[in-house]
Amino acid sequence: MNAPIRHGGNLLAAVRRYGRPVEGWLDLSTGINPEGYPVPALPAAAWQRLPEEDDGLAEIAALSYGAARALPVAGSQAAIRTLPALLAPGRVGVATLGYSEYAPAFAASGHCVVPLAERDFAPQRLSGLADDLDHLVVVNPNNPTGRELPAPALLDCHRRLAARGGTLLVDEAFADCAPDASLAAHSMLDGLVVLRSLGKFYGLAGVRCGFVLAAPPLLGELAQRLGHWTVSGPARAVARIALADTGWQQATRARLHACSTRLGALLRDHGLAPVMQPLFAWVQHPQAPALHEALAHAGVWTRLFDAPPVADEVGVPSLRLGLPPDSDDAWRRLADALAGALDSLPSQPS
Repeated sequence: MNAPIRHGGNLLAAVRRYGRPVEGWLDLSTGINPEGYPVPALPAAAWQRLPEEDDGLAEIAALSYGAARALPVAGSQAAIRTLPALLAPGRVGVATLGYSEYAPAFAASGHCVVPLAERDFAPQRLSGLADDLDHLVVVNPNNPTGRELPAPALLDCHRRLAARGGTLLVDEAFADCAPDASLAAHSMLDGLVVLRSLGKFYGLAGVRCGFVLAAPPLLGELAQRLGHWTVSGPARAVARIALADTGWQQATRARLHACSTRLGALLRDHGLAPVMQPLFAWVQHPQAPALHEALAHAGVWTRLFDAPPVADEVGVPSLRLGLPPDSDDAWRRLADALAGALDSLPSQPS
Protein backbone atom coordinates (compact mmCIF):
# COMPACT_ATOMS: atom_id res chain seq x y z
CA MET A 1 0.00 0.00 0.00
CA ASN A 2 2.24 2.79 -1.27
CA ALA A 3 -0.51 5.21 -2.22
CA PRO A 4 0.28 8.87 -1.48
CA ILE A 5 -1.02 10.36 1.74
CA ARG A 6 -3.78 12.82 0.91
CA HIS A 7 -6.05 14.91 3.08
CA GLY A 8 -8.85 17.36 2.64
CA GLY A 9 -8.44 20.91 3.85
CA ASN A 10 -5.80 21.72 1.21
CA LEU A 11 -7.57 24.90 0.19
CA LEU A 12 -4.38 26.82 -0.61
CA ALA A 13 -3.58 24.24 -3.28
CA ALA A 14 -6.95 25.02 -4.86
CA VAL A 15 -6.24 28.74 -4.61
CA ARG A 16 -2.96 28.29 -6.49
CA ARG A 17 -4.43 25.94 -9.09
CA TYR A 18 -7.59 27.86 -9.97
CA GLY A 19 -6.57 31.43 -9.16
CA ARG A 20 -9.55 32.06 -6.88
CA PRO A 21 -8.74 33.81 -3.55
CA VAL A 22 -9.39 32.01 -0.26
CA GLU A 23 -12.46 34.08 0.54
CA GLY A 24 -14.01 33.09 -2.79
CA TRP A 25 -14.29 29.39 -1.92
CA LEU A 26 -16.95 27.25 -0.30
CA ASP A 27 -14.62 24.67 1.25
CA LEU A 28 -16.35 21.31 1.68
CA SER A 29 -13.16 19.26 1.41
CA THR A 30 -13.10 18.12 5.05
CA GLY A 31 -15.56 16.57 7.45
CA ILE A 32 -14.98 19.31 10.00
CA ASN A 33 -17.96 20.96 11.66
CA PRO A 34 -18.19 24.38 9.93
CA GLU A 35 -19.88 25.86 13.00
CA GLY A 36 -17.27 24.76 15.52
CA TYR A 37 -17.00 25.32 19.23
CA PRO A 38 -16.98 29.03 20.15
CA VAL A 39 -13.58 29.36 21.77
CA PRO A 40 -13.58 31.95 24.57
CA ALA A 41 -10.71 34.24 25.46
CA LEU A 42 -8.06 32.27 27.33
CA PRO A 43 -6.20 33.35 30.47
CA ALA A 44 -2.69 34.65 29.91
CA ALA A 45 -1.24 31.68 31.78
CA ALA A 46 -2.38 29.33 29.01
CA TRP A 47 0.04 31.11 26.67
CA GLN A 48 2.82 31.99 29.08
CA ARG A 49 3.31 28.85 31.17
CA LEU A 50 4.49 25.42 30.13
CA PRO A 51 1.58 22.99 29.74
CA GLU A 52 0.79 21.16 32.99
CA GLU A 53 -0.15 17.54 32.51
CA ASP A 54 -2.01 17.34 35.84
CA ASP A 55 -4.46 20.08 34.82
CA GLY A 56 -7.46 17.72 34.80
CA LEU A 57 -7.73 17.39 31.00
CA ALA A 58 -7.19 13.61 31.00
CA GLU A 59 -9.92 13.14 33.59
CA ILE A 60 -12.34 15.48 31.81
CA ALA A 61 -11.76 13.64 28.53
CA ALA A 62 -12.25 10.22 30.12
CA LEU A 63 -15.52 11.38 31.69
CA SER A 64 -16.73 12.97 28.45
CA TYR A 65 -16.04 9.85 26.38
CA GLY A 66 -17.18 7.36 29.01
CA ALA A 67 -13.72 5.81 29.34
CA ALA A 68 -11.69 4.83 32.37
CA ARG A 69 -8.48 6.49 31.19
CA ALA A 70 -7.47 8.98 28.51
CA LEU A 71 -4.13 10.27 27.30
CA PRO A 72 -4.12 13.70 25.60
CA VAL A 73 -2.00 13.76 22.45
CA ALA A 74 -1.26 16.27 19.71
CA GLY A 75 -4.19 15.16 17.59
CA SER A 76 -4.84 11.50 16.85
CA GLN A 77 -2.11 11.88 14.21
CA ALA A 78 0.54 11.71 16.94
CA ALA A 79 -0.89 8.41 18.14
CA ILE A 80 -1.21 6.97 14.63
CA ARG A 81 2.48 7.60 13.97
CA THR A 82 3.66 6.29 17.37
CA LEU A 83 1.39 3.38 18.35
CA PRO A 84 2.58 0.92 15.66
CA ALA A 85 6.05 0.88 17.21
CA LEU A 86 4.53 -0.22 20.54
CA LEU A 87 2.78 -3.24 19.03
CA ALA A 88 4.46 -6.53 18.16
CA PRO A 89 5.21 -6.57 14.40
CA GLY A 90 2.69 -8.63 12.49
CA ARG A 91 -0.01 -8.62 9.84
CA VAL A 92 -2.21 -5.53 10.21
CA GLY A 93 -5.41 -5.02 8.25
CA VAL A 94 -6.07 -1.52 6.91
CA ALA A 95 -8.88 -0.40 4.59
CA THR A 96 -7.81 0.62 1.10
CA LEU A 97 -10.54 3.25 1.02
CA GLY A 98 -10.04 5.07 4.27
CA TYR A 99 -7.72 7.34 6.22
CA SER A 100 -4.40 7.14 4.39
CA GLU A 101 -2.05 7.66 7.36
CA TYR A 102 -2.39 4.19 8.90
CA ALA A 103 -0.74 2.03 6.26
CA PRO A 104 2.58 3.95 6.05
CA ALA A 105 2.75 4.32 9.83
CA PHE A 106 2.45 0.58 10.40
CA ALA A 107 4.76 -0.26 7.49
CA ALA A 108 7.43 2.08 8.87
CA SER A 109 7.39 0.11 12.14
CA GLY A 110 7.97 -3.22 10.45
CA HIS A 111 4.41 -4.49 10.17
CA CYS A 112 3.07 -6.26 7.11
CA VAL A 113 0.12 -4.15 5.93
CA VAL A 114 -2.77 -6.19 4.52
CA PRO A 115 -5.04 -4.01 2.31
CA LEU A 116 -8.71 -4.66 2.95
CA ALA A 117 -11.71 -3.95 0.72
CA GLU A 118 -14.97 -2.52 2.00
CA ARG A 119 -16.60 -5.95 1.69
CA ASP A 120 -14.04 -7.32 4.18
CA PHE A 121 -15.56 -5.13 6.89
CA ALA A 122 -19.01 -6.70 6.73
CA PRO A 123 -19.92 -7.59 10.35
CA GLN A 124 -20.21 -11.29 9.51
CA ARG A 125 -16.65 -11.29 8.12
CA LEU A 126 -14.92 -9.63 11.06
CA SER A 127 -14.34 -12.90 12.91
CA GLY A 128 -12.49 -14.28 9.91
CA LEU A 129 -10.35 -11.14 9.74
CA ALA A 130 -9.51 -11.43 13.40
CA ASP A 131 -8.42 -15.03 13.00
CA ASP A 132 -6.19 -14.16 10.03
CA LEU A 133 -4.55 -10.94 11.26
CA ASP A 134 -2.43 -9.85 14.20
CA HIS A 135 -3.83 -6.32 14.35
CA LEU A 136 -6.78 -4.57 12.73
CA VAL A 137 -7.48 -0.87 12.16
CA VAL A 138 -11.15 0.11 11.99
CA VAL A 139 -12.26 3.69 11.41
CA ASN A 140 -15.81 3.76 12.76
CA PRO A 141 -17.68 5.44 11.12
CA ASN A 142 -15.35 5.07 8.17
CA ASN A 143 -13.99 8.07 6.33
CA PRO A 144 -15.01 8.48 3.51
CA THR A 145 -17.42 5.60 2.90
CA GLY A 146 -19.57 6.19 5.99
CA ARG A 147 -19.50 2.49 6.85
CA GLU A 148 -20.55 1.82 10.46
CA LEU A 149 -19.87 -1.36 12.41
CA PRO A 150 -21.93 -2.38 15.45
CA ALA A 151 -20.21 -2.55 18.82
CA PRO A 152 -20.96 -6.27 19.44
CA ALA A 153 -19.24 -7.28 16.20
CA LEU A 154 -16.22 -5.14 17.02
CA LEU A 155 -15.99 -6.50 20.56
CA ASP A 156 -16.08 -10.08 19.26
CA CYS A 157 -13.35 -9.15 16.79
CA HIS A 158 -11.30 -7.67 19.61
CA ARG A 159 -11.74 -10.79 21.74
CA ARG A 160 -10.37 -12.98 18.97
CA LEU A 161 -7.41 -10.70 18.31
CA ALA A 162 -6.55 -10.20 21.97
CA ALA A 163 -6.62 -13.94 22.62
CA ARG A 164 -3.58 -14.20 20.34
CA GLY A 165 -1.86 -11.03 21.64
CA GLY A 166 -3.24 -8.84 18.89
CA THR A 167 -4.79 -5.38 18.91
CA LEU A 168 -7.94 -3.77 17.58
CA LEU A 169 -7.41 -0.06 16.94
CA VAL A 170 -10.69 1.81 16.52
CA ASP A 171 -10.52 5.37 15.21
CA GLU A 172 -13.65 7.20 16.34
CA ALA A 173 -12.85 10.61 14.87
CA PHE A 174 -16.44 10.89 13.57
CA ALA A 175 -18.19 9.13 16.46
CA ASP A 176 -19.23 12.13 18.56
CA CYS A 177 -22.60 12.38 16.82
CA ALA A 178 -23.48 8.84 17.95
CA PRO A 179 -21.69 8.35 21.28
CA ASP A 180 -23.69 5.24 22.19
CA ALA A 181 -21.90 3.34 19.41
CA SER A 182 -18.47 4.06 20.87
CA LEU A 183 -16.15 1.40 22.32
CA ALA A 184 -14.73 3.94 24.78
CA ALA A 185 -16.35 2.21 27.75
CA HIS A 186 -14.42 -0.97 26.88
CA SER A 187 -11.06 0.70 26.31
CA MET A 188 -9.51 -0.68 29.53
CA LEU A 189 -9.39 -4.09 27.84
CA ASP A 190 -5.94 -5.26 26.79
CA GLY A 191 -5.58 -5.21 23.04
CA LEU A 192 -8.14 -2.45 22.45
CA VAL A 193 -7.19 1.12 21.53
CA VAL A 194 -9.74 3.85 20.83
CA LEU A 195 -8.80 7.20 19.32
CA ARG A 196 -10.87 10.37 19.71
CA SER A 197 -10.28 13.91 18.53
CA LEU A 198 -11.51 17.49 18.87
CA GLY A 199 -11.03 18.13 15.17
CA LYS A 200 -14.28 17.00 13.54
CA PHE A 201 -17.35 17.34 15.81
CA TYR A 202 -15.94 20.27 17.78
CA GLY A 203 -14.57 21.92 14.64
CA LEU A 204 -11.25 22.50 16.38
CA ALA A 205 -8.83 20.82 13.99
CA GLY A 206 -6.36 23.66 14.42
CA VAL A 207 -5.74 23.02 18.12
CA ARG A 208 -4.27 19.56 17.32
CA CYS A 209 -5.68 17.82 20.36
CA GLY A 210 -6.85 14.23 20.52
CA PHE A 211 -7.05 11.38 23.01
CA VAL A 212 -5.98 7.77 23.24
CA LEU A 213 -8.26 5.55 25.30
CA ALA A 214 -6.59 2.30 26.31
CA ALA A 215 -5.31 0.20 29.22
CA PRO A 216 -2.84 1.98 31.56
CA PRO A 217 0.30 0.02 30.55
CA LEU A 218 -0.07 0.99 26.89
CA LEU A 219 -0.93 4.60 27.76
CA GLY A 220 2.19 4.73 29.94
CA GLU A 221 4.39 3.44 27.13
CA LEU A 222 2.86 5.89 24.69
CA ALA A 223 3.26 8.84 27.06
CA GLN A 224 6.92 7.96 27.60
CA ARG A 225 7.52 7.68 23.86
CA LEU A 226 5.82 11.02 23.09
CA GLY A 227 7.53 12.94 25.90
CA HIS A 228 6.43 16.03 27.77
CA TRP A 229 4.32 18.96 26.52
CA THR A 230 2.94 17.27 23.44
CA VAL A 231 -0.31 19.26 23.71
CA SER A 232 0.08 23.03 24.00
CA GLY A 233 -1.26 25.02 26.91
CA PRO A 234 -3.88 26.89 24.85
CA ALA A 235 -5.04 23.61 23.28
CA ARG A 236 -5.41 22.01 26.70
CA ALA A 237 -7.37 24.99 27.99
CA VAL A 238 -9.76 24.94 25.03
CA ALA A 239 -10.20 21.16 25.28
CA ARG A 240 -11.12 21.31 28.97
CA ILE A 241 -13.82 23.88 28.24
CA ALA A 242 -15.26 22.19 25.15
CA LEU A 243 -15.36 18.67 26.58
CA ALA A 244 -17.20 19.88 29.68
CA ASP A 245 -19.83 21.84 27.72
CA THR A 246 -22.55 19.18 27.50
CA GLY A 247 -25.21 21.70 26.51
CA TRP A 248 -23.27 22.73 23.40
CA GLN A 249 -22.62 19.09 22.57
CA GLN A 250 -26.31 18.13 22.71
CA ALA A 251 -27.41 21.13 20.65
CA THR A 252 -24.66 20.50 18.11
CA ARG A 253 -25.62 16.86 17.61
CA ALA A 254 -29.16 17.92 16.81
CA ARG A 255 -28.00 20.68 14.46
CA LEU A 256 -25.55 18.45 12.59
CA HIS A 257 -28.16 15.75 12.08
CA ALA A 258 -30.55 18.35 10.66
CA CYS A 259 -27.88 19.78 8.33
CA SER A 260 -26.92 16.29 7.20
CA THR A 261 -30.54 15.55 6.35
CA ARG A 262 -30.68 18.77 4.34
CA LEU A 263 -27.45 17.96 2.49
CA GLY A 264 -28.64 14.44 1.69
CA ALA A 265 -31.90 15.77 0.30
CA LEU A 266 -30.07 18.36 -1.81
CA LEU A 267 -27.75 15.74 -3.32
CA ARG A 268 -30.62 13.36 -4.07
CA ASP A 269 -32.59 16.20 -5.66
CA HIS A 270 -29.69 16.50 -8.12
CA GLY A 271 -29.79 12.81 -8.99
CA LEU A 272 -26.93 11.69 -6.74
CA ALA A 273 -27.01 8.78 -4.30
CA PRO A 274 -25.05 9.82 -1.20
CA VAL A 275 -24.08 7.77 1.82
CA MET A 276 -24.68 10.16 4.69
CA GLN A 277 -22.90 10.80 7.95
CA PRO A 278 -23.72 13.79 10.17
CA LEU A 279 -20.50 15.55 9.13
CA PHE A 280 -20.12 14.52 5.49
CA ALA A 281 -21.64 12.86 2.45
CA TRP A 282 -19.92 10.27 0.27
CA VAL A 283 -20.98 10.14 -3.37
CA GLN A 284 -19.84 7.52 -5.84
CA HIS A 285 -20.04 8.70 -9.44
CA PRO A 286 -18.39 7.39 -12.62
CA GLN A 287 -17.52 10.99 -13.55
CA ALA A 288 -16.40 12.06 -10.08
CA PRO A 289 -13.13 13.63 -11.33
CA ALA A 290 -15.00 15.79 -13.84
CA LEU A 291 -17.61 16.68 -11.24
CA HIS A 292 -14.88 17.63 -8.77
CA GLU A 293 -13.27 19.83 -11.43
CA ALA A 294 -16.54 21.49 -12.42
CA LEU A 295 -17.40 22.26 -8.80
CA ALA A 296 -13.93 23.71 -8.30
CA HIS A 297 -14.45 26.08 -11.22
CA ALA A 298 -17.63 27.19 -9.43
CA GLY A 299 -15.66 27.83 -6.23
CA VAL A 300 -16.77 24.71 -4.35
CA TRP A 301 -13.86 22.59 -3.10
CA THR A 302 -14.57 18.90 -2.49
CA ARG A 303 -12.43 15.85 -1.74
CA LEU A 304 -11.87 13.52 -4.70
CA PHE A 305 -11.16 9.83 -4.17
CA ASP A 306 -9.77 7.98 -7.15
CA ALA A 307 -11.17 4.59 -8.09
CA PRO A 308 -9.79 2.03 -5.59
CA PRO A 309 -7.66 -0.94 -6.62
CA VAL A 310 -9.34 -3.73 -8.56
CA ALA A 311 -9.27 -5.86 -5.41
CA ASP A 312 -11.92 -3.58 -3.92
CA GLU A 313 -15.50 -3.96 -5.08
CA VAL A 314 -16.03 -0.17 -4.88
CA GLY A 315 -14.83 0.23 -8.44
CA VAL A 316 -15.74 3.83 -9.24
CA PRO A 317 -14.29 7.16 -8.11
CA SER A 318 -16.10 9.21 -5.51
CA LEU A 319 -16.43 12.59 -3.83
CA ARG A 320 -16.74 13.50 -0.19
CA LEU A 321 -18.61 16.69 0.64
CA GLY A 322 -18.57 18.21 4.08
CA LEU A 323 -21.37 20.35 5.45
CA PRO A 324 -21.56 23.94 4.22
CA PRO A 325 -21.82 26.76 6.75
CA ASP A 326 -25.39 26.90 8.00
CA SER A 327 -26.48 29.98 6.06
CA ASP A 328 -28.99 30.38 3.24
CA ASP A 329 -26.30 31.89 1.01
CA ALA A 330 -24.00 28.89 1.44
CA TRP A 331 -26.76 26.36 0.76
CA ARG A 332 -27.93 28.31 -2.29
CA ARG A 333 -24.40 28.53 -3.62
CA LEU A 334 -23.92 24.78 -3.25
CA ALA A 335 -27.24 24.04 -4.98
CA ASP A 336 -26.38 26.33 -7.90
CA ALA A 337 -22.87 24.88 -8.22
CA LEU A 338 -24.18 21.31 -8.22
CA ALA A 339 -26.75 22.09 -10.89
CA GLY A 340 -24.19 23.76 -13.13
CA ALA A 341 -21.51 21.12 -12.56
CA LEU A 342 -23.82 18.19 -13.29
CA ASP A 343 -25.18 19.89 -16.41
CA SER A 344 -21.62 20.34 -17.69
CA LEU A 345 -20.71 16.66 -17.48
CA PRO A 346 -20.38 14.89 -20.84
CA SER A 347 -23.11 12.39 -21.62
CA GLN A 348 -22.31 8.79 -20.80
CA PRO A 349 -23.16 5.97 -23.19
CA SER A 350 -26.12 3.86 -22.16
